[in-house]
Amino acid sequence: MMRRSVRLLAVGLALSCCLSGPVSAQVPPYGPIPPPRAEVVPPPPGARYIWQPGHWFWNGRAYAWIPGRYIIRQAHYREYVPGHWDRRGPNWVWIPAHWR
Repeated sequence: MMRRSVRLLAVGLALSCCLSGPVSAQVPPYGPIPPPRAEVVPPPPGARYIWQPGHWFWNGRAYAWIPGRYIIRQAHYREYVPGHWDRRGPNWVWIPAHWR
């Protein structure tokens, strides 16, 4: 009985993650988002890599910088959309990087 409940919970969580689309975190309006930092982009480690630029994120108290990095290009998608901040009323919402 316990195994079945755990299995059903796992399936439910997996489906909810798949159906929700890109996850975004709403940020309280505590001032403007700092401008992006200048980054030195090193040469790619291989032909299948694409640069994912660094960005600011809200850690609950302040904005913190996540440096850029190389990620593997997804062959079955047309285009890479970098993560970005989008203003929604008085709040800013982080739209994560994704492939489409």
